[in-house]
Amino acid sequence: MPAARPRPRVRMDGPRRRDQILAAATALISERGYWGLSTQDVADACEMTVPGVLHHVGSKTGLLVAVLERRDELDAVALADRLGVPHGPGRGIWGTDLFTAAGVTLDVLCDQLVQHNATQPEVVRLYAVLEAESLTPDHPAHAYFADRQRTALTALAAVVPPPHDPDHLASVALGLMDGLQLQWLRDPATSLVDRWRAAVADVPGLRAPA
Repeated sequence: MPAARPRPRVRMDGPRRRDQILAAATALISERGYWGLSTQDVADACEMTVPGVLHHVGSKTGLLVAVLERRDELDAVALADRLGVPHGPGRGIWGTDLFTAAGVTLDVLCDQLVQHNATQPEVVRLYAVLEAESLTPDHPAHAYFADRQRTALTALAAVVPPPHDPDHLASVALGLMDGLQLQWLRDPATSLVDRWRAAVADVPGLRAPA
């Protein structure tokens, strides 16, 4: 039998190649975590060499940062679209005061965020895995997730209507979302949205809007 010819490599411009690398890394990190990932894994998934991958992201740590920043920005745009508010590039999902300016309240914001997350289990798993890993101070995403939690709590508290305690209700909302998402990832046949709405049905300020 004649030897099989190697498949020709698909040529892509820089932005498309970077998007391919980040998509492959997102899938692999969500399965294995950061410590279980190698740049060779990403190169193989993209049919590239390791130097080719590093040309676009600099290092394994640079790859992780790029994955998180890309996902944060995509989620920010998607959530802003759902809520009908404008969104400027580079601000991240929690780095905006536009929700407050548009009169969005906590119940609406959380319900739309849960609906959005229910469409992307791989991304939710990515964040769940990395958030757990990054509890150790030597993890490259340790500072990122510490800052993300502070920023998320601030953003949620800003849209809590009176007479509720903003800091308390923001903490309850974030804790519920994180916990319910873990349960959903273990049992994906269930509905994340239904779980959320049932959990907040008796929580003033979080009850899903009619």
